Amino acid sequence: MSRKRAFALALGLFILAAAGVAGGLWYARWRTAHRVIVLQGAITVKDTDVRKQRPISGVQVTAIDSLQIQTVKSDSSGLFLIPLHEGTKRGAPITLEFRHPDYFLLDVQEFVGDKLYIVQMVPRTMAPVRDSKPPTAISNVTVRYSMKSTAEVNIGSAVQTFQVENKGNIPCKNQHPCSPDGKWKASFGSATLDAGNGNEFRDARVSCIAGPCPFTKIESEKSSKGGQIISVSARNWSDTTTFLLEAEVLHPMPTNIGHQFYPVIFGRELSFTLPAAVEGVTVVADVDQQRVFFPLGPAYVLSWANCSASENADKTKVLRCELKPGYQFK
Repeated sequence: MSRKRAFALALGLFILAAAGVAGGLWYARWRTAHRVIVLQGAITVKDTDVRKQRPISGVQVTAIDSLQIQTVKSDSSGLFLIPLHEGTKRGAPITLEFRHPDYFLLDVQEFVGDKLYIVQMVPRTMAPVRDSKPPTAISNVTVRYSMKSTAEVNIGSAVQTFQVENKGNIPCKNQHPCSPDGKWKASFGSATLDAGNGNEFRDARVSCIAGPCPFTKIESEKSSKGGQIISVSARNWSDTTTFLLEAEVLHPMPTNIGHQFYPVIFGRELSFTLPAAVEGVTVVADVDQQRVFFPLGPAYVLSWANCSASENADKTKVLRCELKPGYQFK
């Protein structure tokens, strides 16, 4: 290849590489400029006590600017995500409107950017009811629930002996089975135990109890799925030996385990969490000094409080109950 052709080829490759780099930079800038911006934030109750700033779900959130009107609703944790139209630039002014029937209207003037938009809404307070009757006292509140579990009842033990017959000091001569070192003729023996339908074995053990035990070896111990049947085999390369197989027999019984705990109370609101798999959730409280049981049911309804529930990623539930007018915690 001549020098001119080599130079032209190198120049062409350089131009292609430069064009590729320039094209990559242009594409990266184009993607950055046209990337969809998502405003994200959270909505809570406005209160000077941070423990009472609970999340607000179901808030209608509207983003308004010269290009768009986008509306979403906050989820159970108060989170809202608003994807903006392509072409919306960072730093552009935007109005965020927050609407919920239980809270005062709220409009916030903001700018588009990489930030978390934390908003607090003021609840609409109900006018006090003029009544000579004092509020009903709610006290000694506990939460009860049950969870399914399995209890194991020991119903006895199983015992079986078995022998492994053999004659010692007979050379193996490569005739299977042999001793582990291949020198002496050996034999196998086995035993099986069945716990019966619906039962399971625990703590199975096998031991040589008679004969020249030093010249034996437990070959295998197997248990069926669920542990109803166990089997064992042993090798013997001396005179006849006797083995003992024992195990405890258990009967699994489904049961419900009850749990009880105290919810957290701040002001007129109580909060508590529940595991994912619970049954029979009941709130127990003294109402005017009378012990009353209030089954929550799937709707989480209490006669003296308004309750709402949210679910965490691990399926646990967070419940918040606010007293209705005419009741107070003591």
